[in-house]
Amino acid sequence: MFNPEILTDLIKVQMPFGRYKGTLLSDLPVSYLEWFQRQGFPDGKLGMMLATVYEIKLNGLEDILYQLKRGVR
Repeated sequence: MFNPEILTDLIKVQMPFGRYKGTLLSDLPVSYLEWFQRQGFPDGKLGMMLATVYEIKLNGLEDILYQLKRGVR
């Protein structure tokens, strides 16, 4: 079942570790998300959110994230 709060979290939650620590998940570069896809996403909610951002960007749906950013302040 889809939880719409997940999309809101993608534009509010920052990467907690690594090279892009402090970067909003929605702003992570595709190359970094591709690396996670090859290595395996982390367990838990963070992994699910990273995989969701990856799928959004992979399918050219980034406009969804941009619109959410404009609407959620």
